[in-house]
Amino acid sequence: EVQLVESGGGLVQAGGSLTLSCATSGFTFDDYVVGWFRQAPGKEREGVSCMSNRAGSVFYTDSVKGRFTISNDNAKNTAYLQMNSLKPEDTAVYYCAAGHFLVSTTDRLCDEFFFDSWGPGTQVIVSS
Repeated sequence: EVQLVESGGGLVQAGGSLTLSCATSGFTFDDYVVGWFRQAPGKEREGVSCMSNRAGSVFYTDSVKGRFTISNDNAKNTAYLQMNSLKPEDTAVYYCAAGHFLVSTTDRLCDEFFFDSWGPGTQVIVSS
């Protein structure tokens, strides 16, 4: 059974940093795509960053490029999202998700349709 649990959220001032962690079980990063999604109040959930070790592909949504970094550690069964230069518009509930799929283009790596296992989420609040 695939399980994911996020941690590391909290309250941070604009310009600050946070690192989110996603403890996983039931799969390896070499076989599954792992992604970070977020949902702000009143908005739809969006793909922030997704990573496929198998394909050697990483996707970042435009608004976080250059500020966020996704990574994973097979030995620790943990995925990470390093978030720097945080902005108030980054405020959201952040979810970790996993899916067993391959896509032909990196642009589709964070297509929510392909992810079938989700964590409960962790709240990130960025104050101005």
